[in-house]
Amino acid sequence: MIVKIVADSASDIPLDLAEELGITIVPVNVQFGDQVYRDRVELTTDEFYKKLQSNSILPKTSAPAPGTFRETYEKLASESDAIVSIHVSSQMSATCDAARLACADFDFPVYIIDSETASMACGLLVIIAAKAAIDGASQSDIVALLNNAIPRTITYGVFSTLEYLQKGGRIGKAQAFLGSMLKLNPILAIRRGEVLPVARIRTRPRAVERMCEIVRDLGMIEEMSIMGTTNPKDTEDLANLLSSLFPTERIYYATIGPAMGTYVGPDAVGVSVIWKSD
Repeated sequence: MIVKIVADSASDIPLDLAEELGITIVPVNVQFGDQVYRDRVELTTDEFYKKLQSNSILPKTSAPAPGTFRETYEKLASESDAIVSIHVSSQMSATCDAARLACADFDFPVYIIDSETASMACGLLVIIAAKAAIDGASQSDIVALLNNAIPRTITYGVFSTLEYLQKGGRIGKAQAFLGSMLKLNPILAIRRGEVLPVARIRTRPRAVERMCEIVRDLGMIEEMSIMGTTNPKDTEDLANLLSSLFPTERIYYATIGPAMGTYVGPDAVGVSVIWKSD
């Protein structure tokens, strides 16, 4: 059985890896003022962060149109027996809804998965689905694999500011961390569709160390990704800190692209993991 895997660009999967694994990426729309760009198609990640840091207008994002998904599914239907389409949390975006609308009256087996997460946490789920598809797994096998992995998937991040999450309306329960007069470095988590406050640490190096301690407490790790926005050294330092926990050659490295960078902002670094089941 040939199963094709689809994701959206909010998964932050490196494009070369997506190509290698046969993953089709549907770009999210990123808007600066009146100008709308397709994420990483008409606006590169470097261009995005330059605009973000020099532009007084904060960007917005919008889900791909249902018609865009429909065109994608129609093309892949001619090459496969089924499709699994995995997307950013429905609590954060209308992308899942757009994908489902695209399947209306479409006589082909397309299964839409709400990852309940974002960035490379979603990316890790897409990657394990793509590898299973390459190994010949059926659509139902891949759906079962994902449904088992989603509750074991989490992202932690250290932020330099919560301004972008707040103004973008994605701050969730991390609202509790706003309003402090002290310059603190917040650690947030994304799990089961929610942005959750974890800790506020006085210095950034200590915040990154604390994030690593939290990841260690999860137990055995099945998959891991490290990602950042504008400072590559952050991801290098984080990888070194986590090297005793997980083999560095198995870590996926990613840059947080425009779709998620709109809400994360510059100078952020994070780690996504799927931990092993008991």
